[in-house]
Order: sequence, then structure tokens, then C-alpha cells
Amino acid sequence: MQELMRSNDAVLISFVDALLNDAGIPHFVADQHMSILDGSIGAIPRRILVDPERLDQARRLMRDAELGHELS
Repeated sequence: MQELMRSNDAVLISFVDALLNDAGIPHFVADQHMSILDGSIGAIPRRILVDPERLDQARRLMRDAELGHELS
């Protein structure tokens, strides 16, 4: 898995998760439960990881959604 993006913004992570699900791109949201360790202050960014074979497609999807500036 390769990193597509990382963010502390839970709404953005949720939106990108929905975009990838709708496009049928397998992915994994890493560090989702790390807020337990950092006291729920959002200090540890969540990462969206994608299969390397689908990374270009996922990046294109992000750019089409005008989220290219969020890419890792």
C-alpha cells in the first residue's frame, strides 16, 4: 500500500473514503484510532493508503474532485 494523502481533517478523510469507495478503488484508512492515544486532539494525521497499481487512478480521482492539493 502507498500513501495517497494524509490529513487531520476527519471530514476530508471521510469524503475521500467515500470517493474511493464509489470508484471501487480498494484502500485503507490508517491511524484512524490514534486519537485515543493523542487525547482526541487530532495531533496524529490519518492516512489513506491505496494499492500501488491503483494509485494513479486514485490520484486522478482526487484531482477531478479538486483535491489535488491534498495529495502526498
